[in-house]
Amino acid sequence: MSITAETAKQHANDPAVLCCRAEEGTVLEPANFEDPAIFPDLIDSGLLNTDGALKLCQVLNGSKLTKTVDSLTPITPDIVDKYDAAEEEAAEEEAPAEEAAAPVAAAPVAAAGGTIKLHIGEGKNIDIEIPAGVGAGAAAPAAAVAPAAVAAPAAAAAEEEEVVVREMTRKHYKIDKVVLGDETKIEGTTLYVREAAATEGADAQALVQSMKVEIINPDQYHTYSQTVMDIQPIACKADTDMELGEGETMVLDGVVTVVTGVTEEGVQVGEFGSSEGYLDENMQWGRPGAVDKGEIMIKYEAVIDRKKNMERPGPIAIHTAVDHVTSEIREAMRRDLTDEQVVDTQVLQQTRHPGKKKIVVVKEIMGQGAMHDNFLFPTEPVGVLGAKPNVDLGNVPVAANPLEVLDGCIHALTCIGPASKEMSRHYWREPLVLGAVHDEDVDCVGVIFVGSPQANTDKFYVSRRLGQMVESMNVDGAFVTTEGFGNNHVDFTSHIEQIGKRGIPVVGFSFCAVQGALVTGNKYCDAMVDNNKSMSGIENEVLACNTLCEEDAIRGLAMLKAKMAGEEIKAPERHYNANVKQNNVELIEKATGEKIELVENEQSLPMSEKRKAKYD
Repeated sequence: MSITAETAKQHANDPAVLCCRAEEGTVLEPANFEDPAIFPDLIDSGLLNTDGALKLCQVLNGSKLTKTVDSLTPITPDIVDKYDAAEEEAAEEEAPAEEAAAPVAAAPVAAAGGTIKLHIGEGKNIDIEIPAGVGAGAAAPAAAVAPAAVAAPAAAAAEEEEVVVREMTRKHYKIDKVVLGDETKIEGTTLYVREAAATEGADAQALVQSMKVEIINPDQYHTYSQTVMDIQPIACKADTDMELGEGETMVLDGVVTVVTGVTEEGVQVGEFGSSEGYLDENMQWGRPGAVDKGEIMIKYEAVIDRKKNMERPGPIAIHTAVDHVTSEIREAMRRDLTDEQVVDTQVLQQTRHPGKKKIVVVKEIMGQGAMHDNFLFPTEPVGVLGAKPNVDLGNVPVAANPLEVLDGCIHALTCIGPASKEMSRHYWREPLVLGAVHDEDVDCVGVIFVGSPQANTDKFYVSRRLGQMVESMNVDGAFVTTEGFGNNHVDFTSHIEQIGKRGIPVVGFSFCAVQGALVTGNKYCDAMVDNNKSMSGIENEVLACNTLCEEDAIRGLAMLKAKMAGEEIKAPERHYNANVKQNNVELIEKATGEKIELVENEQSLPMSEKRKAKYD
């Protein structure tokens, strides 16, 4: 594949290799050369050997072939009439000169002879003279300069004070016991769930044949389960007239909803892998979207019609049936809980930091039209009622404020590989959103959700709309995240390109490693954070193992700050190397003086024979 003049300039010091057969007498130009980006794969496969090859910068100055040669032939001195031997040396000498001129230090201001002289002496020896005491007829004494110098930072500091745009209160209520019974109610710290509500929820959905509810206490974690489709917090708005992201939200601590499903013929409701098996073996505890150790699970097992596991209506029916039960719990919370039972109160604020670099968080969510869908902006946190499927909205970008995200504005319906799936609870505790909002060095303007359509034409249509939306926000930097891997990487890299080509620095987050490596890319995909935590770098079917965690958010924020400051981001190694993450973490710790706690990985989990077999 031939390259352009721009690509040739970027790869000036890479080997010059012909992309196609070329005749004797051909004057070499960029279109004659293969893209150096694919050389490592060609070398590994034995199709290319670049030993002794001249560099592109040496032969793109009118060099002419002295004989006819085939494709993938490296340009060596014996097959061209001339080449620039000095070009490489000049290129190597330029870098140190630039590096030396980069730090510019200003000498102290001094007043003499009625002028203020500023000397900048780093390499350039620039002298600037500014008249002092204009209109006063006398030179300003040196001492008079100091107050102005102090006043300027003070004024700047006043402008950069954080501004609270909106706030929301979470009131937490402790639940330490859950009982199935004849009525849904809360007495003290005991939650009673009406068992018949699960049957009613299933009966209301034509595709759901049956649904049972089971209480999993901490001492019962070694319980077999069908694949986990979603994990949800149990929360409600204290006032039903309040929108998500504002007012007061009531939250039950110590208990979560776990949604599981299977078809009548026994096929798991999942796509690329599934997490059926013992809960304590197939779940990565403590992840933002997973269960925390010590919590009680209200686990629902739904059975849907034959072959409906891979069609959008199937998973939607299961989630809607489960929400029928959760709705009763929400009503019980509003009816039975009082302020005297509050065990913790959180005031969540969206703060803006004027004067700091403005950034936006873009989260790509699944929307490929089959089982890939999400509900946006329900009436209740992680509810169903009032929500709109992003597939039905055309997957176009939709803006949200950070508090809407943290108040459950996304109900996750996707059934992709469990290790990289972002559960509904993940958005409730989204590490990157939390990190960006609370980082005083940046000004987070908001969050954009964008779907991942199935057809490439739709993907690029949606990406263009995203690029225009981000441009209109006038931000200085952006994050783009995605869950899963494969097909959705087409959108993911296109989102990065549409933002990057507008001159906005971008950092991407995705599970990549060994199995999930990007299927496509572009020149703007130069700053990436790999969410992988698995030992083998694969979709290991351990729920939430390879999702975005706090440590990833810290790395991403550091990378975006560096990129916005114009620092170079080093190219990654060709093959996955877990040490790259560790090295980056150590560099951040050294720069900030703060310890970053790495999340535990699958190595700490007990392994069943089934899971062990995956690594044999």
